[in-house]
Amino acid sequence: MRVLIIGSGGRESALAWSISKSPLLEKLFCAPGNPGTALIATNIDIDIKNFEAIKLIVMEHNITLVVVGPEEPLVNGLRDFFESHDQLKNCLFIGPGKKGALLEGSKEFAKNFMQKWSIPTASYMCFDSSSMHEADYFLEKLSAPYVLKADGLAAGKGVVIHSNIDDARRELQAMFNGKFGTAGRKVVIEEFLKGIELSVFILTDGKEYLILPEAKDYKRIGDGDTGLNTGGMGAVSPVPFAGEEFMRKVEERIIK
Repeated sequence: MRVLIIGSGGRESALAWSISKSPLLEKLFCAPGNPGTALIATNIDIDIKNFEAIKLIVMEHNITLVVVGPEEPLVNGLRDFFESHDQLKNCLFIGPGKKGALLEGSKEFAKNFMQKWSIPTASYMCFDSSSMHEADYFLEKLSAPYVLKADGLAAGKGVVIHSNIDDARRELQAMFNGKFGTAGRKVVIEEFLKGIELSVFILTDGKEYLILPEAKDYKRIGDGDTGLNTGGMGAVSPVPFAGEEFMRKVEERIIK
């Protein structure tokens, strides 16, 4: 197979490293890639927001599989773009369409989706700058710490937790004032849930699914898992506490 990986971060380096080991691989490309991917793939310097440029790469290099790392091109409809062009329809594509990508692209959409399908999630409400009074009232009903999430994509940095309600109020105003750009036009405020986080990944065609190895992500910038969130400081897989019974609950309560 001739494979194109879209993206330029550490995630894409990991994808390239793993895919490069497949006996099915004929040629591997990364767009735009990074110095790490350059060691095992051919980097092509493009703007991943330019779907026409991606189309040209696929056609010129006879790409048979596209793997998308970042959320933004998926939220902007890259898969839909492929499905709307006859020259690209036969190219295999890993990544959801624009509608499915909203689960990552909008915290409010994701929370509403979970509520609709009875997927366990923290209680929440979503606000914009016109509803500051209602947001303040909701904060007062919650117990510390206070969780604020920019609704849109914020490079993994859009979740802020404060133990003091006045700090939470200031944070909310900062988000509405553009701290995270357009991602903070709406803000989800939710109940704080104490526990250990992990991520479970699946591949699905909308009918069947395959559960991939789970991972424990470490996002905080400081030693000892302290400080502000980042896009990710590293991850560990497999996760020691994700045993057979735990994963059965995840599959039954969330995936199915």
